[in-house]
Amino acid sequence: MARSTTGNGRNGGDGAELGLRERKKRQTALRIWQTAIALFAERGFDEVSVAEIAAAAEVSKMTVFNYFATKEDLVLGPMEQHIDEPARVVREKAPEVPAAAALHAQYVAALAVFDPATGLSDQQPVLDVVRLVYRTPVLALRASVGFDTRARAELAAELLAQDPAGDPLTARVAAAQLLGTRLVLTEENQRRMLAGERAADVLPEALAAAHRAFALVERGLGDYGATRP
Repeated sequence: MARSTTGNGRNGGDGAELGLRERKKRQTALRIWQTAIALFAERGFDEVSVAEIAAAAEVSKMTVFNYFATKEDLVLGPMEQHIDEPARVVREKAPEVPAAAALHAQYVAALAVFDPATGLSDQQPVLDVVRLVYRTPVLALRASVGFDTRARAELAAELLAQDPAGDPLTARVAAAQLLGTRLVLTEENQRRMLAGERAADVLPEALAAAHRAFALVERGLGDYGATRP
């Protein structure tokens, strides 16, 4: 985070310098990621080395590892930033809002802006990542563990923390239902994107499907996660 520029001139200069440095770091990370995805899409994940990615991105191999700890991170790192998203949505919702309603609203809002996390994105790098995950066993396994096991555990823990009854089983069942709903919707959106459909054309049906699917879960969970009198 850049330092405040409201102090003396030196602080302001330091803040601007930190801001510029951070932008350069982000640009470098993006260039490495885009280069890696393009190479993987062209030749396959297992056929491209980190050294080749570094050379194509015009950085050192060490620089690649400074930004991405493993080769798998080059594909899954950006996606895994969403693992804690369901738990965060529940944690930050208004107390009177049920958990299912909060996640319903968040997912629909993400669809409306074509968030890649919903699967409703026809941007070429996003499609390349989805294909890579489906076609590469090591990536598919890690994605499954991350977005199923880890996300479900984090959501269950947050639901349990907000449950006056403190029932771990209910929290785990609710988390599985909520994340299962998101997963089914996202996979269907990805399927349609990979088939060549345009995200803008699919949006109305994707929204209707999300409303229908979450309505089923909301009927089952009721006001679970909301503040009770």
